[in-house]
Amino acid sequence: MGEPHAVIVGGGIGGLAAALALHRRGWQVTVLERAPELREVGSGLTLMANAVRGLDALGLGAAVRARGAADAAGGLRTARGRWLSRVDGAEMTRLLGTSALGIHRATLQHLLRDALPPDVLRTGATVSDVDPDTGEVRYDWRGEPTSVHADLVVGADGLRSVLRTRLWPDVPPPVYSGTTAWRAAVAVDRPVPVAVSWGPGTEFGMVPIGDGRLYWFAAVTAPPGGHAPDELAVVRERFGGWHDPIPALLAATPPETVLRTDLYHLATPLPSYVRGRVALLGDAAHAMTPNLGQGACQAIEDAVELGAACTGVRSAEVPAALAAYDLRRRPRSQAVARASWQAGRFGQQLRHPAAVALRNAALRMTPARAALRGMARHADWKPPASA
Repeated sequence: MGEPHAVIVGGGIGGLAAALALHRRGWQVTVLERAPELREVGSGLTLMANAVRGLDALGLGAAVRARGAADAAGGLRTARGRWLSRVDGAEMTRLLGTSALGIHRATLQHLLRDALPPDVLRTGATVSDVDPDTGEVRYDWRGEPTSVHADLVVGADGLRSVLRTRLWPDVPPPVYSGTTAWRAAVAVDRPVPVAVSWGPGTEFGMVPIGDGRLYWFAAVTAPPGGHAPDELAVVRERFGGWHDPIPALLAATPPETVLRTDLYHLATPLPSYVRGRVALLGDAAHAMTPNLGQGACQAIEDAVELGAACTGVRSAEVPAALAAYDLRRRPRSQAVARASWQAGRFGQQLRHPAAVALRNAALRMTPARAALRGMARHADWKPPASA
């Protein structure tokens, strides 16, 4: 009997991590990516301790630590710069056993891609349908309709997942969270703390990501669909008067690098992440708001758990293995998604002056260790022993 074959739909962080997890477990893998090539899209992301552990399990921990930036002391601030809550990076590391990391999304994507065999990735492949019973995947590859049969199909095709829509047609599509966000990566020449600053209905965050760069993001409560010829000018108008170093970061940002995104999430949880030979992961399974920095982290957890569940599995045993994956992943990832939504309502989306003042006072009075444990609880995950 030859190697079992898995087809992964989507070549983002979750899809490549799943391909690597399965490849390391003896699976033949094919990644179908819609884009004509993998390009440097996005900006930075934060890898919490759970994601770093997952990357350790995939054999990439050392490479990620070498390219990223370990989170130093930081915390929550007001728009004027007053600290509401401080986080001791060393204490966080002692509590969780490893530090969090900031890294450019493209850097992590390239590290995952380079860890796979060169013939794994097929770009320009647009998937149209999947049969959960037979594992047949139908797709268009550079203008030619084709299909492939697999023992396992992984839906890692993101927020607007074709596989989720095809197999769970009664689940409502992702909904707008009420927040639009801007983000960019910029070169920096001085240390900058990891910090999120809040104003009424607004938020600005900054995370060092290694290679002398920093990732910033800004968010406001606003209707969806907004667009401006110069998005950086909009950000500077809203945040240019905030505390140091925000004005300097915006001044150093090339306007053409700024990305604007309306933030959507899967408000209706899926009843299952699996159907027959198909398993969803990442945003396809549990698209969440970014308020806890757990989106990519949960996708990496999914990938590691999927690889562990499918270790040594024969083709006939795949549905049972996926049922075990669903049992482990769905409760945790959906709980994190709910907590992230609630964190946004308590944080960036809070606008009433009295509510903002009450929240800020509560944060200032919370003991540092209690605040630290509250932040850390969602990152308290360890890969299964088999991983």
